[in-house]
Amino acid sequence: MTGLLEDPATLSVCLLAFLVAGTIKGALGIGLPTTAMALLTLVMEPTSAMAVLVLPIVATNIMQYATTPHRLDTARRYPWTAATLVAVIFVTALFVSRVPDDFLVIAIGVVMCLFSMHALSGFSVPAGGGAPWQIGVGLAAGVCGGLSAIWSPPIVMYLLSRNVTRDEFVSACGFLFLAGSVPLGAGLILSGVVTGSTLWLSLACLAVTLASFRLGTVLRRRLANDTFRKLVLVSFFVFGARLVVTGMNG
Repeated sequence: MTGLLEDPATLSVCLLAFLVAGTIKGALGIGLPTTAMALLTLVMEPTSAMAVLVLPIVATNIMQYATTPHRLDTARRYPWTAATLVAVIFVTALFVSRVPDDFLVIAIGVVMCLFSMHALSGFSVPAGGGAPWQIGVGLAAGVCGGLSAIWSPPIVMYLLSRNVTRDEFVSACGFLFLAGSVPLGAGLILSGVVTGSTLWLSLACLAVTLASFRLGTVLRRRLANDTFRKLVLVSFFVFGARLVVTGMNG
């Protein structure tokens, strides 16, 4: 257990990041990689941050999907999105170590800003459920996920544009987030981004994430959800804008 775990400041920021990110994920069903990346990149390179995210992303998405209704129906409804997402995230993640860090920082920031602005505006474009739409969404989400570990924006935008029910939204997010997390981890491992040091740190953060995820599910029943959601989205935009500026000045 060497490297990143031996730096108290880095470890503290990481644990705090996943405490906040896990709570948001439990309360809203989205936002773990977005929140964690915004905070982790304060103390480490984007590729290392993506590696640390692997175990918390996989675990929380398993928990989320396992508790959603109509799981099999959802899997049958979005096969093309899932298949495209898996393939594109895996291939993109294989080459992420060759992408300049400044570009990764900017890409993460842009994705965060687009996601927050879209969610806050409530704007949507009518979208269909056929294979061309699903493949297009899977392609966009896969590129975002492979480069930044954040693939929720295209998926959320697509589901909101289709005006799906709340149950279908939760179930589809759980299914597609889980579908993307496995190839992301595999791609990062094969590309050498996941090292022994980042894996141990990811494992340490996993315990905090699971506890805070459960806390978030409790808070979801007690907080004014709309107010909390808006505060989170505004924070995403601020964090994203900071990353864009940092990447451009790098």
